[in-house]
Amino acid sequence: MNGSLYVVSTPIGNLEDITYRAVRILKEADWIACEDTRNTRRLLDHYGIQTRTISYHEHNEASRTEDLVARLQHGETGALVSDAGTPLLSDPGYRIVRAAVNAGIRIEALPGPSALLAGLVVSGLPTDRFHFGGFLPSKQGQRTRVLELLRDEPATLIFYEAPHRILESLEDIAATLGEREVVVARELTKFHEEILRGTAAEIRTALESRDSVRGEFVVLIAKASEPLHDDRPAEEAVEALIRAGVNRMDAMKTIARQRGLSKRDVYKLVNLK
Repeated sequence: MNGSLYVVSTPIGNLEDITYRAVRILKEADWIACEDTRNTRRLLDHYGIQTRTISYHEHNEASRTEDLVARLQHGETGALVSDAGTPLLSDPGYRIVRAAVNAGIRIEALPGPSALLAGLVVSGLPTDRFHFGGFLPSKQGQRTRVLELLRDEPATLIFYEAPHRILESLEDIAATLGEREVVVARELTKFHEEILRGTAAEIRTALESRDSVRGEFVVLIAKASEPLHDDRPAEEAVEALIRAGVNRMDAMKTIARQRGLSKRDVYKLVNLK
């Protein structure tokens, strides 16, 4: 008789953010598949959970899935967790869930913490429709293409970002999407939790002024709407973006797009000043 696979959400920072049911299932399971056994062990020790842990991450999930599904088919109960939050959302887990579905194994989700939802509900941005894009590409060209494709999406855009790329991503957001409302949530549920609000350029300037930029980031961008009404001469609007940290060429591209002008026209206006 087949066993069951539980997909268990775990805290994204504060260890108190876990359900009673999740603690019970983690205690009762035959094993827990986790990204980093050392990281998960800190959570388990906090709740006195002695269940065996099995390493299951992006580098071994292809090879380990077959073994774990075989265990489930022999009647074992398994729990799947990620380092933080809900498994499968920008974390490993898709392969084992898909394989378990194909094998006819019972799967249950234990809902709980999720950085993208925590960021959304404190953002003040519309929640009726949102698009989660995971992590933005690390290369600028690919990142810009992703943002261009989503420019007219009528939904709040949500991305994860790493501390060493947050400034570059905010610069590309400003250049590609213009002066939309942006919210950056840093270190959600942790001691140094911080919510930054403004345009992408303004938030980038604020972060850039710090000695260092640390933490895990959720970036939320207001949905596409009517262009901002701006009576300033084009050259003044370009200079304002440059002062906010956008490079000169990207600033001219942004103003050209917002005003329905060609980049050549904006270039002429700026250089006639």
